[in-house]
Amino acid sequence: MPEPREIAERLLDAQVDFLLAEVTGERFAEVVARDVGSVLGVAETILVRDVVAPEQAKQTVATVVDLIGGSPVFADMSGVFADSIYTHIAENDEYTLGEVVERQPVEALLEKILGMHQAQERILTRLTESPLVATVASKFVDKLIDDFMQANRQRAEKIPGVGSLVSLGQSAANRARKAAADNAFLSDMADKGARFALERTNNAIREVLRDAPVHSAAMEFWDLHAGEPVHGLREYLTKQDLRDLVLLSYEIAVTTREKPYFGLLLDECVDVFLGKYGEFTLAALLPELGLTGDDLRTEILRYGPAVIERAKADGVLAGLIRERLEPFYLSEPVLAILGAG
Repeated sequence: MPEPREIAERLLDAQVDFLLAEVTGERFAEVVARDVGSVLGVAETILVRDVVAPEQAKQTVATVVDLIGGSPVFADMSGVFADSIYTHIAENDEYTLGEVVERQPVEALLEKILGMHQAQERILTRLTESPLVATVASKFVDKLIDDFMQANRQRAEKIPGVGSLVSLGQSAANRARKAAADNAFLSDMADKGARFALERTNNAIREVLRDAPVHSAAMEFWDLHAGEPVHGLREYLTKQDLRDLVLLSYEIAVTTREKPYFGLLLDECVDVFLGKYGEFTLAALLPELGLTGDDLRTEILRYGPAVIERAKADGVLAGLIRERLEPFYLSEPVLAILGAG
């Protein structure tokens, strides 16, 4: 009669073979369907709040954001993705911009932006507090005046005698500007003038945004491009421009996630999520996430067989199964049972 240990080893071999057969060929699909169904059946009896504690969820979200956000893969691939996208856009004449991006959401977005009067007012108000922006506005107004004077001078030069008078006036104006720059009182007046120019510029922006047909003009601009192939977008920026923009945006995202306040925002999102979905069962949550049991089965069957077959071919899978089961079959209680039989 075989010894208990020999019987245990034979039972171990039989179960290893059985489990390997469970994940082979058509049987694997049956097992996946069975087990996913069983898991979902259990999930229908468990509420989210019963298995997801707020503090644990916050720690998990923070860990995921920290690990994924700082992943070398994202850092390495951001620029590569940008280059690849640019190249594909440059070579693609099959799709038009209107086919890729629908008109309705673009129009809705534009309407929302133009309708955000509170944001516009606040931005324009804060701009008036910046000395540098005021200087820019002043230079903008000066440029308009200079262009106007230049155009008039070109017309005046065609009239005998008038060109000299205009040149004399221009020379006097230039001397006045230089004197203003060297005089503190005049410099202060110039500063006030710059702020006045900025206020006038802001008022003009307000009037354009609220009264002028900006929305129609912008949608006309959109429609002009919507019928063109997407490769026309490359005319607005170079490959290096796109790469730099992507990398700079990535840098902003990475540095922002490291700030304590960002963690507080994540915690608030977790609280809101659990407040809304905490009473859902785990199974009922799947459709809210856009998933079904069929989706889970499909994705497992998409990648599972290749991974399992590779592991079986190298003997790794059988070794792992044996490693997990052997302590049980060769344990004293099991050997005692086999010996008693």
